[in-house]
Amino acid sequence: MKTIAEGYTKVILEAENPGQIIMRFKDTASAYHAIKRATIAGKGAYANRISARLFGLLADAGVENHFIKLLSDNEQLCQKTDVLPLRVIVRNIAAGSIVRRFGIEEGTAFKTPVYEMNYKSAQLDDPFMNSHMAVAMGFVSYDEMEHISRLAHRVNEVLIKVFADCGINLIDFKLEFGRTADGRLIVADEISPDTCRLWDKMSGQRLDKDRFRRDMGDIIEAYREVWKRVCGESDENK
Repeated sequence: MKTIAEGYTKVILEAENPGQIIMRFKDTASAYHAIKRATIAGKGAYANRISARLFGLLADAGVENHFIKLLSDNEQLCQKTDVLPLRVIVRNIAAGSIVRRFGIEEGTAFKTPVYEMNYKSAQLDDPFMNSHMAVAMGFVSYDEMEHISRLAHRVNEVLIKVFADCGINLIDFKLEFGRTADGRLIVADEISPDTCRLWDKMSGQRLDKDRFRRDMGDIIEAYREVWKRVCGESDENK
């Protein structure tokens, strides 16, 4: 299989069908634009399976996305899209950079979800952008920006309930979008503890990549816990 693209945590491969791709999840953990990175055995499989499950639940809720099916522990088959060079961040509870930028106490629940958007460029440190900039730079139209906003809102609604039912608070998460061959914008990339902040409702324990960012340890144990709760599986039937 020919490699189309490779990032810090995933490899995108050609599939037999030219309208599809294979997404392979690596065991690499990265933070701060890969200034900090490590290999954590098993992480890719957990991220792959969690993402597949969440995309499946989103599809059931009417949210169109690129996921087609699981192929193996580390691979999934997806619809091929032209991924937009922008990223939407949805925040329900204050954590991460917004705490530093606005002096908000970590753990503060927002009255309404906060939606931010970044231009995807590690060289430029993923600068903030707004819908007017996205349109002016030719990435989307205003109608498409409204569609992206509706998609982000709906994804948040669905995921909040999914995680709440598992005893997890969805703190924030990143979303990416891809344009299909016929011009539709759908949710793409991944949704996993690599792209979400997830805190246990009872203990407040972090169950996401912050364990790697902050040198908290037990990274694979946290991903495994999310997998068990979201996918309803155990190591015995993995």
